[in-house]
Amino acid sequence: MTTERPSTIATLPISYLFVPGNRPERFAKAVAAAPDAIILDLEDAVHPNSKAAARAAIWAWQESTPKVSCQRYIRVNSIGSGYFSQDLTWLRDMRYPERCAGIFLPKAEYSEALCQLVERLSGWQPDLKIVAIIETAKGLQQVESIASIAGLSRLAFGSLDFSLDINCSQVPEAFLFARNRIVLASRTAGLPAPIDGVSPAISDLAVVKHDAQYARSLGFGAKLCIHPAQLTTVQRAFLPDAHQLAWADRVMQAVAAGSHAVQVDGQMVDLPLIEQAQRLLDVASLYEVPAKADAC
Repeated sequence: MTTERPSTIATLPISYLFVPGNRPERFAKAVAAAPDAIILDLEDAVHPNSKAAARAAIWAWQESTPKVSCQRYIRVNSIGSGYFSQDLTWLRDMRYPERCAGIFLPKAEYSEALCQLVERLSGWQPDLKIVAIIETAKGLQQVESIASIAGLSRLAFGSLDFSLDINCSQVPEAFLFARNRIVLASRTAGLPAPIDGVSPAISDLAVVKHDAQYARSLGFGAKLCIHPAQLTTVQRAFLPDAHQLAWADRVMQAVAAGSHAVQVDGQMVDLPLIEQAQRLLDVASLYEVPAKADAC
């Protein structure tokens, strides 16, 4: 996989890179790291004393930077915080809303207020992609209702805040039920595969790789990142590798004669696996994965 992936700008992001809103010197560097999307953060990464400065920095960058090589999102503060109404006023006054691809809503919990908020944001920017982050027990309990809100584009899992909320360990077993439910709710509501939470490991890419591959095995389609070093590992984990593409090619060659039940590599392949093979090839084509990509 190359570091430049401009053709994926119009496709569904796989890697979302957080950037603190009060660190404007990092904005261009984050874009240059070639994520599929950046998230300019007003919430957890920004100290309360720096919220106003973060809004000012994001505003200035939006004004001065019409185009970037990735999608750009903004994570506002949670509905229940004292900063949320200020965020909405700030968004309302933004001169170029079309430069914002989407909004991340933290600590999403179903209520009439959430429905009204999504409707209000959609009116601010008609093409806005709104992502609800499930990161509390209450949010998980209502995830099916949240996923069905008109105008919502995708769900994400805020695993660190979720572990804090229910006081569980940050281990895969503790998150399995939540992850499964978020994946199923997304599928039932017709949303894209959800976004998995961050991996705190920055320098240990083996951990990042394991986390990303595990999330992909459960049905997630993307991952939140907190450092540019994580991007390539995450992108590779969610895209088919050389072995998968070679298998998919063999399957499609075997069924070229019109049969839906063939043997490939000594195993029976019927229609569901044929469709899976075609999906792998379609994804590889969409994201321009090289045919001989590193199996990683």
